[in-house]
Amino acid sequence: MPQDLPLQARTWLAEDPDPDTRAELAALMKAEDWDELRSRFAGTLQFGTAGLRGELGAGPLRMNRSVVIRAAAGLAAHLNSDPATAGGLVVIGYDARHKSADFARDTAAVMTGAGLRAAVLPRPLPTPVLAFAIRHLGAVAGVEVTASHNPPRDNGYKVYLGDGSQIVPPADAAIAARIAEVGPLPGVLRPTEGWTVLGEDVLDAYLARTDAVLAPGSPRTARVVYSAMHGVGRDTLLAAFARAGFPTPVQVAEQAEPDPEFPTVAFPNPEEPGAMDLSFATARRTAAEGTPADLIIANDPDADRCAVAVPTPEADGGWRMLRGDEVGALLAAHLTDRPTEPVPGTEAGTAPHPPVFAESIVSSSLLARIAAAAGVRHEETLTGFKWIARVEGLRYGYEEALGYCVDPDGVRDKDGITAALLVAELASVLKGKGRTLLDLLDDLAVAHGLHATDQLSFRVADLAVIENAMRRLRAHPPTELAGLRVTRAEDLSRGTDRLPPTDGLRYTLDGEFTARVIVRPSGTEPKLKCYLELVLPVPTPQDLPAIRAQARTHLTTLKSAFTQAAGL
Repeated sequence: MPQDLPLQARTWLAEDPDPDTRAELAALMKAEDWDELRSRFAGTLQFGTAGLRGELGAGPLRMNRSVVIRAAAGLAAHLNSDPATAGGLVVIGYDARHKSADFARDTAAVMTGAGLRAAVLPRPLPTPVLAFAIRHLGAVAGVEVTASHNPPRDNGYKVYLGDGSQIVPPADAAIAARIAEVGPLPGVLRPTEGWTVLGEDVLDAYLARTDAVLAPGSPRTARVVYSAMHGVGRDTLLAAFARAGFPTPVQVAEQAEPDPEFPTVAFPNPEEPGAMDLSFATARRTAAEGTPADLIIANDPDADRCAVAVPTPEADGGWRMLRGDEVGALLAAHLTDRPTEPVPGTEAGTAPHPPVFAESIVSSSLLARIAAAAGVRHEETLTGFKWIARVEGLRYGYEEALGYCVDPDGVRDKDGITAALLVAELASVLKGKGRTLLDLLDDLAVAHGLHATDQLSFRVADLAVIENAMRRLRAHPPTELAGLRVTRAEDLSRGTDRLPPTDGLRYTLDGEFTARVIVRPSGTEPKLKCYLELVLPVPTPQDLPAIRAQARTHLTTLKSAFTQAAGL
């Protein structure tokens, strides 16, 4: 036991404003559970471009009110250090996770005590509503208390600046430095009143804005089964669908109510195995009752992501979950069917600038081909909407992890509500022609080649496993994977001519077909992620089934080869 560990724990206990974590810490000290205490006091939860995210509990390496108060005080000091933001409005939103309302209230109190104006959303609402409110209300910053799709034991603290997009360097480091300067907690002013609790008008304004993503007079006939995944998206999505004139979605009843325990799923992420099982069961039941659904749509718990599944007799259970890259391509194709819109801010009388489609580097290269065919500029960014949202002239952005920005002037972030509306509109348009989303995916494969993507995720208990794998790959980069030559190996930590440095590796492969492999540590979870893409030409539509089967085989082989190369 380090000699100062009991002193650290006693000091923390004396300052902790939360009776729950005080009792938890006191019990650990009484039991002399030094291993557990050491895991909580071996450092501090680091503030970065994802803000804060971690397991709930007492101590500086957990998410708790003490950590949040310090983070809020550091953010307030950062804002007050700039005359352009000093004393400005900070909007605060929160989800339905454990302690989220407490963290939001503490943040409002700290902002008020620091001389800033604070406004809290009226109840747990989707993250896109907070991102919208920042721009709508002219705030200098925003905070969303959410851990998105992390396990139930986690919570997080996401920071936006005044343009409505998430923080990027160097703002993250500047805020972290201010957090480090915060002294003893009793010295942080936290009045018990003085902030505003916003009314329903801010949600009404967001819902009015959702109309902008749909084409006037477009068909609205798609029947949807919807899961809120125990999160906060349900009421907002149902209201948006009602405004737009779609049939009322059939809810997955077991997952409709917010529940911080997420009792029906191992992880509250639509991408995780089993998370969509209840959605598929609900869709099969509605079909048996004579009202088959055209789509399944699911949000993650804070409703900034959108998952889509489609009926097909070829899938077990009759439904297939679309990959994020497939939905990203479908939405891009749908948007390119519309007239080119000038970039906002273009001066009257000048030629309109073409819109920009943007994606993160780990997303499918199919978007670039769709954009080129439509005469739309294409940009690639680092992973995360904090980068995608900053692309000048952005009309549409997506990343493969089910994130889509379809109205960047309204929400400069991924938005699972407006994405769901646009997917339902596209399904309705195709339905009117006797076609489906799968038919459109076939069209894109024939036109641009089959872009088959997959992902490997290694969840670890010890972050050293990730560090060792990245070190091994850097020291011994593969020259061949699954029979394909590695024609280019890039260490993205050095940056490229188009991208700033990031912790990742990218391999370009060539042989019987072309392929790409990208590996990087997750920024929000203890995972190492590997993104795979194959591009196979499709000579005729009749060749497509055989080529899809080939792609599945090649992806399986490539997964195995990379796992071995990484020593995992």
